[in-house]
Amino acid sequence: MSTDEKKQERLSPAPQTMDKPEPGGAPTVEKELAEVCARFADICQYFSQQNMDLPSQIVDDVRLLAKLAVKERIARTKRLNQDLMEYLNDVRPDSQIRH
Repeated sequence: MSTDEKKQERLSPAPQTMDKPEPGGAPTVEKELAEVCARFADICQYFSQQNMDLPSQIVDDVRLLAKLAVKERIARTKRLNQDLMEYLNDVRPDSQIRH
């Protein structure tokens, strides 16, 4: 393999395995998991910026997520996100994070 071929290979984008939609255009479970986890991270970042601690029950539930199957992890993370938004609404009705 020539130097030019090696350089071209390094510059070529890696194949995308997680972003491929399933038949019918639905996102893969991995992509959906990434989306709900990103939302959770955004909410946690807001808590951090406001110098707020996450409720202890949420922290306990997060510790258990890794043991769940991906689809169950997605459902549980969505629920955690909803619980955190409700908690924020209860303690800070003027919070600027969008539901």
